[in-house]
Amino acid sequence: MTFVHAVYLGARTRFTHLLIDDDGMSTAEYAIGTIAAAAFGAVLYGVVTGDSIVSALTGIIDKALNTSV
Repeated sequence: MTFVHAVYLGARTRFTHLLIDDDGMSTAEYAIGTIAAAAFGAVLYGVVTGDSIVSALTGIIDKALNTSV
């Protein structure tokens, strides 16, 4: 193996390791993920506690209770 070939293989190995190595999220990624989760939770809470959902669930329950067998 020549010196040039050895240097090439070493550089390729280091470059491949840099591309594959992913130890986890950085602080900025955690912050963005946390904000996105909080926003999703707020939207979901708004939908579930909205009048349309409460009315729909009440209607379903009333219909089920008033059904004659």
